[in-house]
Amino acid sequence: MDGSSMEAPVALPPPPTPPVSLTGLLAREELGLRRIAGPDEAELLWVHTSEMADPYPYLLGGELVLSAGVLLGDPDGYVARLVEAGAAALGFGVTPVFDTVPGALVEACDRHGLPLVEVPPGTPFTAIARAVWRLMAEARHRELRRVTHAQQALATAAARPDPVPAVLHQLTARLGGRAVLLAADGEELHASGRRPAPDVGAALARLARVVSAGARPAPASATDTLRDTHLSAYALGGGQGLVLELATDRREAGDHTIAGVAVVLLSLLAAPHRGADAAGRSAALVRLLLGADPRDVGPLLGDAEQWTMVHARRSGDGPVDPLTAGALGAALGSALVDAGRGGDAVRVLVPGDDRIVPQPGWTLGASAPAPVTALGLADGQAARALGRAVATRTPLAHHRAGAGTGLAALIPPDRAEAHARTLLAPLTEPLAETLRCWLSLHGNWDRTATALRIHRNTVRQRITRCAALLDVDLDDMDVRTELWFALRQR
Repeated sequence: MDGSSMEAPVALPPPPTPPVSLTGLLAREELGLRRIAGPDEAELLWVHTSEMADPYPYLLGGELVLSAGVLLGDPDGYVARLVEAGAAALGFGVTPVFDTVPGALVEACDRHGLPLVEVPPGTPFTAIARAVWRLMAEARHRELRRVTHAQQALATAAARPDPVPAVLHQLTARLGGRAVLLAADGEELHASGRRPAPDVGAALARLARVVSAGARPAPASATDTLRDTHLSAYALGGGQGLVLELATDRREAGDHTIAGVAVVLLSLLAAPHRGADAAGRSAALVRLLLGADPRDVGPLLGDAEQWTMVHARRSGDGPVDPLTAGALGAALGSALVDAGRGGDAVRVLVPGDDRIVPQPGWTLGASAPAPVTALGLADGQAARALGRAVATRTPLAHHRAGAGTGLAALIPPDRAEAHARTLLAPLTEPLAETLRCWLSLHGNWDRTATALRIHRNTVRQRITRCAALLDVDLDDMDVRTELWFALRQR
């Protein structure tokens, strides 16, 4: 991947947690909650219990404030301060202070437009807080799943013969509204979705000028709202001054992340390269890393039958700039470089099965050679090898030989895999990965913590949890050997 394509950021933050609707909370029949004043709906971001006469200084906005009215003196002033602080709703507990919700409080909430929820005597405030956190976790799971599906659809669209129109079409299919790719002079290059009203189009044009590169520094993105339409403009990397415009009727928590994926893909697809072959190979790596089916993009990677994935980290702290990452790729003999893994790590996809050699100033972890359909497995191997190299302070670590060699070759692979699945079934992926790393480093707590980039106490907690879930003694070498064999089959 050449320098121009690396200007586009490929490390995207996860979507923020969507708010919980008041309607969804009221639907939990076991809580017995009842809205008795104020608007029908609100969006809850937090739960805050307070018996202060004025909780304003302690509110961030978006809270469901829970109170039994211990110090309720002036209902109107109390509600006014909650609204001023940005509270989303008020939950008032009946008993032990009041037998019913005070009428003055009901009137104040109606007057100030704050939803008021009656909490019955049998419902503790902690049960409401747990319900909100549960609903929030469910909402975040749904949003992550939606974003993941959109990301995969966009990556697949980028593998089509007409990638730019296909990406824009998928973007509008996922977000609704209209998406437009503009040239530096404002000319419309590609568009998808219904054409907006003239005033909306004019507002989008103004946003595009905000992010367009010029003599002054420009922001990477800008947003606005016109009536009920949400407007966004994103500057694309690649040095051509391209801008992506979006006009949508709604704005969900993960929409910015989805748009960010589209910006990355469009930046790479539209960026100038040294040739069509380099463009196809660079785009193929990005699509692979974003979740496209390897069979769809494998032909773009060329004739190599085997590939080695290398994970690299600079010797020392600090982010890796695209030029430095590109130089590493060149030293390893590959233009397929991804420097978007949190800013301090690089992935390089090296064609062939040649042995990787150490590079000055870098710590490397290399996978075993793998076909294009097994690059996901190779990626995990390289990550673990890099962790081992960092923990042992060696410049290069290779993935150790797989289960098909030595004594392991005496056991049929299907039987070995079935045994591993059964034995390790109680472990989550983080626990299994921690156990694998800990065993590979001979039970050394500090080295495992360094390799996984977590605190040593977290390592101890996870290993203790593994022993409890598996009901084994991890000090027993026979147990360690069996677990190590099973973990190698994963």
